[in-house]
Amino acid sequence: MSLSPLFSKKSFSDLPGWETDDHLAAFAAFRRSAFHALVKPYRTGALGVDFAAFADAYAEARAVSLADRSTARTFFERHFTPALVAAEAGGAGLVTGFYEPQVVASPVRTVDFTVPLLSRPADLVDIDDGNRPAGMDPYLAFARRTASVPVEYHDRGEIERGALAGQNLGIAWLADKVDAFFIHVQGAARLSMTDGRLCRVTYAAKSGQRFTGPGKVLSEMGEIPLEKVTMQSIRAWFKANPHRVDEILWRNRSYIFFREAPVDDAALGPIAAAKVPLAPGRSVAVDRLLHTFGTPFYIAAPGLTAFDGKPFRRLMIAQDTGSAITGPARGDLFAGSGDAAGEIAGVVRNAADFYALVPRALFAEACP
Repeated sequence: MSLSPLFSKKSFSDLPGWETDDHLAAFAAFRRSAFHALVKPYRTGALGVDFAAFADAYAEARAVSLADRSTARTFFERHFTPALVAAEAGGAGLVTGFYEPQVVASPVRTVDFTVPLLSRPADLVDIDDGNRPAGMDPYLAFARRTASVPVEYHDRGEIERGALAGQNLGIAWLADKVDAFFIHVQGAARLSMTDGRLCRVTYAAKSGQRFTGPGKVLSEMGEIPLEKVTMQSIRAWFKANPHRVDEILWRNRSYIFFREAPVDDAALGPIAAAKVPLAPGRSVAVDRLLHTFGTPFYIAAPGLTAFDGKPFRRLMIAQDTGSAITGPARGDLFAGSGDAAGEIAGVVRNAADFYALVPRALFAEACP
């Protein structure tokens, strides 16, 4: 597989702010992917960044523990060549933000805690081209097992109206339906349990239907102007219109199921699609069909200042994905855990330039 023409070879001097970035923080995130690669290789994305070409960089990253930014910068410059990634429609790419919510939860249903986070049901089965019944929507990756053939799974509205009642699937119970919904959107959460424990839930499966964001729905209804749609503005609308919460949320038929996970390091986020803990401000979700997990991306978004008050120019590592993250120059920046991270992630929607750091050998093969 050859490198996609969407990659335009550049030099590190072409990357705005490269010299002043904290390359050591990015190296720590990269090193976690290097160790996971020993357990299971990452799949090579369709744009041709071959996983095997990371072998030398991964081996060195596992062997050394760098102590300063300068040596980390040298590491990336020695192993990689930057390439500007073209957006499909031309122009700049797009970044949004995501985070890990932290909410109070109860291990059992109570008068105050009535909204469950559910584990994966026993009748939910994975669907692919090998077992997909004729006529089933090709988008669906999950379905409901029946005595004859699998059928589309219950959607959000059906589940919240009781389709899975009596199966004892509740992992934890929340006080607020909107909080639960945004945990579904983010795919993970830290839970401050009423019994004093700090625990985590993370994505296990989904009902399979397409995601429809409430911001899009409210914009189309004329309730919030599209340019003002943020997590904060959506939450404010729900607070002002509590009688319409189900009406809007049930327009999103997709429903997420969770599993319990430990909080081994409070400074890191949940283990995501690349099977390593996410690093706040250094992990990015990308289109996994196009890109290869573990790829470093230098992202320059001059209009984005929510992270530290400065124009965003950071080396990030591709360590997650998402159904809304599609296209070669599209990324979702992990902001961290808790309310402060949510304030950052909720306002991120900015034009950005994406520079993939491609293993040097791949450019050598493409341009002998």
